[in-house]
Amino acid sequence: MENIICACGHSNPFGTKLCEKCGRPLTEEEKQNKVVDMRYDGTAIRSKTYNKTIVDKIWNFFSSVKVGIALIIITLIAASIGTLLPQEFYVKASDIEKGAYYEDVYGVVGKIYYTLGLSDLYSSWWFQILVGMLAVSIIVASLDRGIPLYKSLKNQRVKRHESFMKRQRIVAEGQVTESPEEMLNKVEKKMTEMKYNVRRDGSALLAEKGRFARYGPYINHVGLIIFLAGVMLRLVPGFYVDESIWVREGETRAITGMEGYFIENHEFILETHDNTPQGEQLKQGVNVVAKNFQTNVTLYKQPEDAIAGDTDNLEKVRDYSIRVNHPLKEEGYALYQMDYRLNELKQMNFELVNKTTEQSLGKVEIDLTNPKKDYDLGNGTSVKLLVYTPDFSGFENGVPQTATSVPNNPAFLFKMTTPETPEGETSFVAIKQTLEPLGENQYKMKFASVETRDMSGFTIRKDRTIPILFVGGIIFMIGVAIGSYWNHRRLWLQVEPDGKLLMAAHVNKNMFSMKKDLDAVTAFAGLPQYNDQLDTAEEDEKSTSLGNNKKEGDNTL
Repeated sequence: MENIICACGHSNPFGTKLCEKCGRPLTEEEKQNKVVDMRYDGTAIRSKTYNKTIVDKIWNFFSSVKVGIALIIITLIAASIGTLLPQEFYVKASDIEKGAYYEDVYGVVGKIYYTLGLSDLYSSWWFQILVGMLAVSIIVASLDRGIPLYKSLKNQRVKRHESFMKRQRIVAEGQVTESPEEMLNKVEKKMTEMKYNVRRDGSALLAEKGRFARYGPYINHVGLIIFLAGVMLRLVPGFYVDESIWVREGETRAITGMEGYFIENHEFILETHDNTPQGEQLKQGVNVVAKNFQTNVTLYKQPEDAIAGDTDNLEKVRDYSIRVNHPLKEEGYALYQMDYRLNELKQMNFELVNKTTEQSLGKVEIDLTNPKKDYDLGNGTSVKLLVYTPDFSGFENGVPQTATSVPNNPAFLFKMTTPETPEGETSFVAIKQTLEPLGENQYKMKFASVETRDMSGFTIRKDRTIPILFVGGIIFMIGVAIGSYWNHRRLWLQVEPDGKLLMAAHVNKNMFSMKKDLDAVTAFAGLPQYNDQLDTAEEDEKSTSLGNNKKEGDNTL
């Protein structure tokens, strides 16, 4: 597309509405307007000019304000859906248990919510794509409008054509009553006192103040882009870690998200707000109001050449007592004490006894975390653990099932062999339930005792995106302040060779502030009284409307 040649001889890029040199209107639409469009100083906007190639169409799509607003609304709606039910981050359960948690607590709605991935909404691929599209829209819209505006304001001329001056909202016209030089000097002095930047070109003057206010929205955009970049960087490994682990007393576990680090739970301590012993409270069904709960731990680190998961030759880093709001910090990571579970089943003890005589043939101690398969009681007596379900939930096709991997309701399928029963007897044993699926047995597994232990729930966090989010937020607020409390004011004044004085003024917002300054300089330099063309046009419309109503009334009479 060819450039537009103005009557002044200046070559303007295709799509320009006002000549970059003299300010003449270049389009029929602008020539018919009483007040010219000064939003981008008449410069060519790419999205308003080109729409032929696929690149143009993609650019125009993302530069559209309507598309940007639609993306913001869709993102807000999607984000609000993520608040209907708790996100997985707030669910204190393992990955296997989370699906069951949503279904048990929230029913069918919770199951659908979890199945659709809405329980981990903000880390989902489609939500990140939505955020990415919003970021692209902001970038494209900023480049599409910001660069032409910057070039126009940077290269604006002092002298302007009469048609440009008369098509501003604020205009004044009159004859010079004194020396043009003296009058321009007075205007320059007064405008300088009011903190305007004044430029002169012969008998023309341009006074400008607050140009930076035009960049307020674009500074907003920069802040938003940085903020969204910080949000998306949370998906990059090493930038953001937010994991949870449960560690039992006496257990050493690898720390999720902290490669090469292990934690050993020595003891969990719970302090309450009264003197009632913890055990008594639990027996009486009293709610425990925690005053403090902490875990005494040891942090270990693998040697650099160690294989992942190898717990041999761990190097001790330090001992620490993790309490609420007092996390263990190491290399940018923080381990918070977030939750606890009291009296988890650790070990169940049974005795193999004769059902008739109650004679015991030996004791079987089963570690519920890592149970053995075979238990030799001597004298030709043994017990074999055929099936172990930590959280027994019933039978399916005759096979016992477990709901979770946590020993909340352990159940066992034993094969018991004695000298009297060399072929062995089978017995299914659960809490308050014993089944003999192959007929009545001579021996049984009698419950003897149970051992418990406490568990500590830790959250591991590392967030390198916080400085990025903070910088983005600060820049955004700076842009809001600039766009809200400052405005761009300009005054053009020039004397024609025949002694005619032309004055025009423009402000991007807050016309009252511009008129206040014009009143001051008009009174000081003796300039002609200015006219607000929009106010005049509104008064003309009202007068015309009243006249038409009066005529209709006369005709009725």
